[in-house]
Amino acid sequence: MTSLLLQVACSLGGWFALYASFCQLNKHHSYEWNCRLVTVIHGVIIISFTAYVGFIDGPWPFTHPGSPNTALQVQVLCLSLGYFIFDLCWCVYFQTEKALMLVHHILSILGINMVLVLGESGAEVNAVIFGSEITNPLLQARWFLRQRGNYDSFTGDVVDFLFVVLFTGVRIGVGAWLLFCELLSVKPRWYVKLGGVAMYMVSWGFMISIWRFAWKKSAKKYQSWRNQRAVDPHLTNGHFKMQ
Repeated sequence: MTSLLLQVACSLGGWFALYASFCQLNKHHSYEWNCRLVTVIHGVIIISFTAYVGFIDGPWPFTHPGSPNTALQVQVLCLSLGYFIFDLCWCVYFQTEKALMLVHHILSILGINMVLVLGESGAEVNAVIFGSEITNPLLQARWFLRQRGNYDSFTGDVVDFLFVVLFTGVRIGVGAWLLFCELLSVKPRWYVKLGGVAMYMVSWGFMISIWRFAWKKSAKKYQSWRNQRAVDPHLTNGHFKMQ
């Protein structure tokens, strides 16, 4: 237990130190800008680590839910736990996020803590973190594009498209498969399964908001295209015609 606390404390201190360094280096940018830089770095690092743990080091979470934690799983979970604690504290202090995001962070912290104390189910929690973080760099890219005034561009459309596809396919599609395997297995404890259900419900909460956004943006793009056609002349049967 002392080793776990030390790893989490080192992780928390490391993320905070990185944020403080960005604040010193980027004084002309806002605190949120620097925090999101930390978020991007965490996302890239944790996606790589969780992918290695899940796909190469093992065990496979879909076939071995509830299995004992490996040393590498513990290290990755502690690294991510320190970040989630840092980010939750930052969000609460600056009051930048809505309730759903705060619930997501709290569930993540409780879930990671639970499997670290139990010493099992690290495989599926590692997979959940991978699925949760795989869309994070795209989410941050959208925010930075907005800040730079480049969001309403082809790049912004590509980022939004990839974000919606990845979120739907991984967090909702693959997430449903993982949750099914978790619930079907007799190994994971009932409260670990309950935590999995809660996290999946939060994903659906995000998904509903994302689909609404995607629908509104698509409708706006389509209406803009129709308006453009209405004012541009088009050649029809050898003559220009106003559509």
